[in-house]
Amino acid sequence: MQRALPVGGQLDDLEQLGYVERGSDPADARRKVVRLTDRGVDCLVRSARIFDELRAEWSEALGEEQLRRIEDGLRQLAPGDPFRLDTPRWFGAP
Repeated sequence: MQRALPVGGQLDDLEQLGYVERGSDPADARRKVVRLTDRGVDCLVRSARIFDELRAEWSEALGEEQLRRIEDGLRQLAPGDPFRLDTPRWFGAP
């Protein structure tokens, strides 16, 4: 079983890999701002595209109605409205 890293450690790793960059908050010097780099945005765009392709395959194999029932069941297991970064509309794509 993997041990969870503290957020700071995860950010260090993402920064070293070039997915995020840290900066200072101009409104509050005590706060740090984390921004996606171009590489980070590209990674999310690609992952959204891959997920859309996988979902289309699942829909073809199971049928859209059954896939929606599965998705509804999964939403019941993880209720709430999480902020999803892996959707194309987050990036302004259709």
